[in-house]
Amino acid sequence: MADQVAAMCDQLIKAVNVMMDAETSQIYRLEALKFCEEFKETSSFCVPCGLQLADKAQPAVVRHFGLQMLEHIIKFRWNNMQQQEKVQLKECAMQLLSNGTHSILEEESHIKDVLSRIIVEMIKREWPQHWPDMLKEMEALTSQGEAQTELVMLILLRLAEDVITFQTLPTQRRRDIQQTLTQNMESIFSFMMAILQVNVEDYRKLKGSPGHELQARAHCRVAVATLNTLAGYIDWVSLVHITSGNCHLLEMLCLLLGEPELQLEAAECLLIAISRKGKLEDRKPFMLLFDDVAIHYILSAAQSADGLAICKKSAESQAVEVVERRYIFLKRLCQVLCALGGQLCSLVGSDVEVEVPANLSKYMEAFLAFTTHSSQFLKSSTLMSWGALFRHETLSKDAVVVEMAIKFLRASMTNLVKTGFPSRGDNPSCEYSRVDFDSDEDFNSFFNSFRAQQGEVVRNACRIVPLEAFQIAAEWLQYQIVSPIDTGDTTSKTAEGLCSLLSPSVVQWDAMTVFMECMVAQIFKNLEEEKLPIDQSMELLQAVLNYDTKDPLILSCVLTNVSALFPFAIRRQHFLPQVLYKLFNAITFDLGQENKAPRTRAVKSVRRHACSSIIKICRDYPQFILPCFDMFYNHVKKLFSGDPTLTHMEKCSLMEALVLISNQFKDFAKQKAFLDELMASVVAEWTSEEMRHVLSNPVVFLSFVGADQVVTEQSKDADTAGLNRGRLSFCLYAMLGVVKRARWPADLEEAKAGSFVVGYTPAGAPIYRNPCTAQFLVLLPNLLSLIRTQNSLFTPENMARLSETFSRAHEVMDAEKNVVLGLSQHLLDIYDSPVYRTNLERMQGFFTTLYDNCFHVLGNAGLSLQQEFYTIERLAEEITGSAFVSLDHVPDHRLRPMIRVFLRLLVLSCPQEYYDSLLCPLLGPLFAYMLQRLNVKWQVINQRTSVNGEEEEEQVVCQDSQVTQEMLEEQLARLLTREVLDLLTVSCISRKVPEPAANKEEIDEEDMMMDSVQTASPSQPTDELTELGKCLMKHENIYMTLLTLSFTSLSWKDTTNCHRTASMVCWTLLRQVIGGNLLPEAVTWFYTSVLRGLQVHGQHEVCNSTLSQLAMHIYENLRPRYMELGAVMTQIPNISVEALDQYDHRLMDPNAQKAGDKKRKDQFKKLIAGTVGKALCQQFRKEVHIRNLPSLFKKPKPDKDLQNSEALGLAALFSPENNAL
Repeated sequence: MADQVAAMCDQLIKAVNVMMDAETSQIYRLEALKFCEEFKETSSFCVPCGLQLADKAQPAVVRHFGLQMLEHIIKFRWNNMQQQEKVQLKECAMQLLSNGTHSILEEESHIKDVLSRIIVEMIKREWPQHWPDMLKEMEALTSQGEAQTELVMLILLRLAEDVITFQTLPTQRRRDIQQTLTQNMESIFSFMMAILQVNVEDYRKLKGSPGHELQARAHCRVAVATLNTLAGYIDWVSLVHITSGNCHLLEMLCLLLGEPELQLEAAECLLIAISRKGKLEDRKPFMLLFDDVAIHYILSAAQSADGLAICKKSAESQAVEVVERRYIFLKRLCQVLCALGGQLCSLVGSDVEVEVPANLSKYMEAFLAFTTHSSQFLKSSTLMSWGALFRHETLSKDAVVVEMAIKFLRASMTNLVKTGFPSRGDNPSCEYSRVDFDSDEDFNSFFNSFRAQQGEVVRNACRIVPLEAFQIAAEWLQYQIVSPIDTGDTTSKTAEGLCSLLSPSVVQWDAMTVFMECMVAQIFKNLEEEKLPIDQSMELLQAVLNYDTKDPLILSCVLTNVSALFPFAIRRQHFLPQVLYKLFNAITFDLGQENKAPRTRAVKSVRRHACSSIIKICRDYPQFILPCFDMFYNHVKKLFSGDPTLTHMEKCSLMEALVLISNQFKDFAKQKAFLDELMASVVAEWTSEEMRHVLSNPVVFLSFVGADQVVTEQSKDADTAGLNRGRLSFCLYAMLGVVKRARWPADLEEAKAGSFVVGYTPAGAPIYRNPCTAQFLVLLPNLLSLIRTQNSLFTPENMARLSETFSRAHEVMDAEKNVVLGLSQHLLDIYDSPVYRTNLERMQGFFTTLYDNCFHVLGNAGLSLQQEFYTIERLAEEITGSAFVSLDHVPDHRLRPMIRVFLRLLVLSCPQEYYDSLLCPLLGPLFAYMLQRLNVKWQVINQRTSVNGEEEEEQVVCQDSQVTQEMLEEQLARLLTREVLDLLTVSCISRKVPEPAANKEEIDEEDMMMDSVQTASPSQPTDELTELGKCLMKHENIYMTLLTLSFTSLSWKDTTNCHRTASMVCWTLLRQVIGGNLLPEAVTWFYTSVLRGLQVHGQHEVCNSTLSQLAMHIYENLRPRYMELGAVMTQIPNISVEALDQYDHRLMDPNAQKAGDKKRKDQFKKLIAGTVGKALCQQFRKEVHIRNLPSLFKKPKPDKDLQNSEALGLAALFSPENNAL
């Protein structure tokens, strides 16, 4: 036997060395791996070989493999071993602990780790019932030396992680171990604290004395291990253990913050402790940490760590670098202060009487120090806590916090400035950014969300000190206005002397603008009218209006400041014309270059910015702009006739602004006359014979827009085709602007006086007319023609008409592709280059916008015109004959806007009396079509990812582009599915928020008493059908389509959709018809659809719970009438027929005692567990089976004896006589 073992060991050692040798070829390595794995699985010599390989004399890799074999035996063969073998293996393992390792400083960490795993695997299987003295034995080990003490700590940590954190064992075993741990927690804690104290003291004694360095390091290592283990327990033990002895543990941790070798681990423990939730009464002792002593330790630790966080790379050079461990410690300390702030906010002003700490200012100073630190990451970590303080009912009124709010606002003048890019060296924060961020893009996206969060907190601070905030903003703005422009070292590439996005002046203006916007929004909410600093703000506005700059990036900031200060201007109306002129000038802003190069992105965005500022002002303050209407209108006419550089978007924005002001006429005839005049050229163009011909004939249309011509980049697109596309775009943008913005007065009396009201509905609601209706009705026929033509562009014969230049004209644009695939856009193009677009990109952009805008116009028409739109003759047929034509050829990305932009709005704005005449004829066929289309689509996708697909994949090496195309198609199918189901939800489901459930314990009690399952238990969703849903329900075929669509979609590969549909839609729809006589086949189909969904999505916790809930509703409500559901259940793999019969008996027998809601759910989940699909990563895992042991806590009487004898064994472990510590 011994010879066999020795021979086997030799072979195993060879195999391990082959596997671990970098030079080995792949084939040999796989051979060796296979040999080792088979040996672990099948050999009867595993234990003796494992022990022999684990011998101290062997190299670490071999020992690790030997120990791994022992772990494998315990995990997978323990249940089949004889009692004697188990005892023997346990003895050997304990022997390894006491003398199987090298000294604490020499031993490899992976050996310690695997040793601790072996012991924990045995504890999980045998403690406390069969190994009552385990804790005693562990304690005895610690007296043997540092190496053993560290191992015991690793074992205790691993045990807590497996049982509490990861919960990787069966419920009964977990409960046994957790309860035994909890019973002994006091002694376990004092045991760990004692070990920590002894080792810290010894370490401090020895660390300076020569000749004792190794001994000191050994004590330090034990202290680190103990702190790590404490961290694993502090998270979940009762708060009493953490705060006992006047917070002795926390005091000790604060002291250790000053010990460089232990401070990081101590800070981790402190953080976990202070972040604990729980009863406020139990958390009260945490306020001790606001005492001078504790705050002093935290502050001085932060100061010394900050001093050491940056060091010189070498003595000669000036370059510096971040010392990672010190920096991480600073981050932890910052989190500790944040957590302390969290406890403060919870306790002050709550039911437990807690005063505002006396030295709050000291704490706030420490906190401010982190907010003004060079590291952008540290600054961002403090924001949540500042926000909580500034919002707090009591604390926000405290004088210290009010003073801090001002300091915070001053600090944010620096913090809002975008600096600290890792690739640069122009700011101290760059050093820290190199540690925190991989690239400039990474930093940029962090900074954008950091700034958004900062804006929120600045607003909270402005609420507390509005006038002081105004002063800061005013000083800052005036300072920017007088500062000369500094372009820095990254000037624009296109024009001399212009800034780039990172120029010092731009980042300063940008930051100031953000601050200004935050401040103005709050000052109006939080100051009475008479206290507003009107005069001072007018001086500011005047200064901004007078400020002249030729730099587009800075002009953009200037415009934002004009918009921000505008609410002050309406209180001094003589300023308004000046404001409008400033914005008008910006609309036509150009760099004044002679050459006809395309505009740069910055110029384009300044012009667009000016347009949207004007629209925003006209939307929010139309009554104040009304006196300037004539001036505005004349200026627009002059621009239209005299400025050829105005784009269609810009023209239409100005028209939109005019329409918004014209709503203030409050006179139907006057507004209609104005709209007719404004749109005269558009109406004439759009309704002309030529245009009718172009819009109704796909061949003519393609030729008109130039999509059938071959164009090279040099020759530039034929001018006429470009102009034609422009004509079409302009007409649609103009139509959209008018339809979207023209409205009757909101006040009924004003509407009557202005003759907007033409009658009343039978219910007495007024019927309004819109001044743009007549115009819209004239434009509508050609709009519908264009929609029909656009749909037919995708038919094969029309696709063939596209020239080779434009063959991809209907494909998804690259930018949109990235959005769909979730790829990040490279937003950090800091140099402002001209926006060149290829001819193909222009054509793609044109088709996309044209298509979208057609549906935007239709969608807004219902919203704006109301009755006048819905009473159009044969409207349903007109829409069906245009929007729903040749849908088979229309690609997914084109269908999405039709559903989202048009049909969704149509459904939301349609009055009830037109449901039957308009919505049913539209939605019925649409849902039926989409069900069939999506079903086919998902079948194709599922086949691609099914098992057969994998074999084919091996034969054909896929091209990258093909893979990307498939991913794009799948993602588009997903998005389209969501749009369709969202339309279904909006149409049919009205959300009811369920009443907040009473106390959990009470619910279960009541449930037991309920007689019938039918009573709406809190888990039954309370969503109802909308009026439209009820209307659709009357049409049986439409309603069946809706049911089929929602239930089929549960097994399509989209978890988001599955969760939403299962939780909101399926049961609400099905509940309406279960009273009727559904066919048994239909009922089983609905039920199996849900089970199919579980097979696909059950691996995801969220989907699992919603689908299980849905299955349970169906089963409980329909099983009494449909025996067939019982038959479906019996086909579920591994179902317990006994448990099923018991469940059915309780369900059907009126006299049977009903279980509580939660219990029923758990029982049902167990019944259907066999249907739940496994995640790919779980499919080939070897199952670990841990058997339950005799129960510890079942029957009251014997239980006491058992616990007492148990407790004796365990309590003796830490009894005073025993406690050498």
